[in-house]
Amino acid sequence: MRLVSFARAGAPGRALGAWEEDGVLHLAHAAAIVEIADRDRVPLATMETLLADWDRGLAAARDVAARARDLSAGGRAAPLLKAVRFAPGDIAFLPPVAQPPSIRDFYAFETHVKNARARRGLTVPPEWYELPVFYFSNPGALVGHGAPVAKPAWTEALDYELEIACVIGKKARDVKAEEWRSVVAGFTILNDWSARDVQRKEMAVGLGPAKGKDFATSLGPALVTLDELEARVVRDGGDAPPGDRFDLTMEAGVNGVTLSRSNAKEMHYTFGQMIARASADVYLFPGDVIGSGTAGNGCLLELGPEAHPWLVPGDEVTLEIQGLGELTNRIA
Repeated sequence: MRLVSFARAGAPGRALGAWEEDGVLHLAHAAAIVEIADRDRVPLATMETLLADWDRGLAAARDVAARARDLSAGGRAAPLLKAVRFAPGDIAFLPPVAQPPSIRDFYAFETHVKNARARRGLTVPPEWYELPVFYFSNPGALVGHGAPVAKPAWTEALDYELEIACVIGKKARDVKAEEWRSVVAGFTILNDWSARDVQRKEMAVGLGPAKGKDFATSLGPALVTLDELEARVVRDGGDAPPGDRFDLTMEAGVNGVTLSRSNAKEMHYTFGQMIARASADVYLFPGDVIGSGTAGNGCLLELGPEAHPWLVPGDEVTLEIQGLGELTNRIA
């Protein structure tokens, strides 16, 4: 399924929807129309309630979507279901998870590490090949698809970062790398907005990134369940177990011009390895976000000023990942 968090004009709060070819189905309202049992409607209120009871909630969401498709063809329920299905342009997409318990952003693409460090005259440290590393981002600064991103007044080097991320669907600790699928709800697109001038100063001190990245993180537009991406699984994973890599093209562009191209299968570290590292001796919780880090050639820092200057108000940035959709924001 392609699950979204959304809001409608004049309607309070967040709603949970299933994004289908003919629009976004409001799952909680549709559940009442197709007469899903009250007990099974509870997880369909929001993405958070769904993640809190993931297995039962996902089964209920699929049941509602299937019944709604069958009943929309005609009969008494058809006009009622039409009223709870919205065109994407008629809703506001919100971050799939409103405020995750945590956001861990890794550093998984070797090409990005090489390119970014080469711009500063540095090589890849040998420690990078020993274990996947991450930093904690700001769960309170998430931005949804279509929403503006305010440029901080204190930076003159605003950058985008093209990333794929997964959302945790179950409380888990000490997850084995080969069992990562059992705790993941699905994938989404992540844009880790970065103030490069501030980040450079912070990391020169030996700590960070911190303020250079905590002002905005875009997430969305949808949470896409793993079964939707099964056809893109790389069966020959090279040094990774079969099924741990996905052949998904990744692109980023500014003002309609594509600048970055990469592929999720090029990750040096898999999500299994990252989740194993993240969960070692601590719990992961439903809603936690695990980011891949920037894809190879996935930011202006790597591409250099010859490709595009730093972002300024008015620029529109679009990230696109095969199977996950497009995540677009304009700089305000």
